[in-house]
Amino acid sequence: MNIKRYFAKNSREALSMVKKELGEDAVILSNRAVDGGNEILAFREADIESMISDEPSRKPVRHRLEDFDEAASEPTFLSYVNKNHRDYRGEVASSGFSDSDEREFDRSETDQSAHVRNLPPKVFTQRRSAEKLSIDPAMLEPINRPAQKNVVKTSATKPVVATQAAPAPKVIETIVTSNADREASEQQIANMMSEIRIMRNAIESQLTEMSWGSIQKRDPVKAMMLGTLLTGGFSPALSRQLAEKMPANLTQKEAMNWTQAIIDKNLITMPDETDILDKGGIFTLIGPTGVGKTTTTAKLAARFVMKHGASKLGLITTDAYRIGGHEQLRIYGKILGVMVHAVKDEADLQIALEELKGKHTILIDTVGVSQRDRMVSEQIAMLSNTNRKIKKLLCLNATNTSETLTDVINAYKGKGLDGCIITKLDEAAIIGNVLDVAIREKLRVYYVANGQRVPEDLHLANKKVLVHRALKLGTQNNSPYKLATSEIPFVMGATRNKPGVAHLMEADHA
Repeated sequence: MNIKRYFAKNSREALSMVKKELGEDAVILSNRAVDGGNEILAFREADIESMISDEPSRKPVRHRLEDFDEAASEPTFLSYVNKNHRDYRGEVASSGFSDSDEREFDRSETDQSAHVRNLPPKVFTQRRSAEKLSIDPAMLEPINRPAQKNVVKTSATKPVVATQAAPAPKVIETIVTSNADREASEQQIANMMSEIRIMRNAIESQLTEMSWGSIQKRDPVKAMMLGTLLTGGFSPALSRQLAEKMPANLTQKEAMNWTQAIIDKNLITMPDETDILDKGGIFTLIGPTGVGKTTTTAKLAARFVMKHGASKLGLITTDAYRIGGHEQLRIYGKILGVMVHAVKDEADLQIALEELKGKHTILIDTVGVSQRDRMVSEQIAMLSNTNRKIKKLLCLNATNTSETLTDVINAYKGKGLDGCIITKLDEAAIIGNVLDVAIREKLRVYYVANGQRVPEDLHLANKKVLVHRALKLGTQNNSPYKLATSEIPFVMGATRNKPGVAHLMEADHA
């Protein structure tokens, strides 16, 4: 029997080499991963047929049955088998192998012969010869069980020399794909799924563009209103949501009134100053650097002093990091006749609050840091861990983009925000962005600041005025950022999967 070795990078290539040289009926003896690739041992099926042939010259066994008819002084076949068996057990015992290891080896040998089906007639001759030699006939019985595809197990255990001329089985082996091949297949599947998703998104985007293109033709007023919202700074998601809810066949004025009423209904504002100036409490203004916290704190302090007097107001600043950071508020406090307490940590804040516990209202100005600075979480923790309830008002810069405003809210909301104050309204070219974020996050708008004057440039948030101004800025025809009518379907198609405002309320008369 001529056993050949084939080596390749992986089992697929090695199996291909076997099939090419030995044919489809090649018998696989072993398939294992080795350093640098995969190794397969195989031989031709014709070699098996030569092993079971009746010709004496082709018998592969070292001891033939006819040899046992010679002189009685020579060892019998049974004694030879028993001797080899004892020698094998002795070697196993001396090498440190346990009975479980031997059983595992026997099981692997049995698995290799589990695929034998129809044995040739010679098995009966062998059986009769075995009976004469006191060999259990069951050893030569074929195993009657369904054929299974098994991978040949290789073992480092010393193999036993064959002593019985039994028909060799035809081994049918399933090549197990190596881990590298499996990972490559999984990567190919992942790439294919990614390409399918890209194709799906492209098709859906084109269908959405076609849908909005048809809406422009059927209802040009709705398309006009959609362009106004987008130009005014409202997000495509909210603009699409409003356009889809808008009744059909409205006039331009009716569409404008309907849109204004819907936004007005969903924008939460403070009806009067009772919550701050009359009810009192502890309020802190938080937000990124340069948003106008200190100036807004001074404006609120001035409004309170004019209504209730300086003796009932307390001022605290946590801006102890910048050189002279608290001096601006100290100047305002000196003008108003209110002492300013500077704190640097949670313990100082607790002491200051105890000293000011008799005050009707306490305003806390905080240090400004980037929304992506880790100090934000430390600042929120300091304000939340006191034994007094502190209401947090987030200052939102109207000149920022919707993405930046959303990032700021996500960074500062921590354990919750009680409301917001819109600042720098006088510097903003459009204000739909800040209104959109306030509606989306369900933030109550307390005040709007539109200048540097203290306290004149601080006003209660009037939703009707804010919405009217936002839509009016959206009708600017000379803006280079205004979308053309033909461009609107592309924007809607690209943002079709963006979530709108949850639980968007409709106007009472809509």
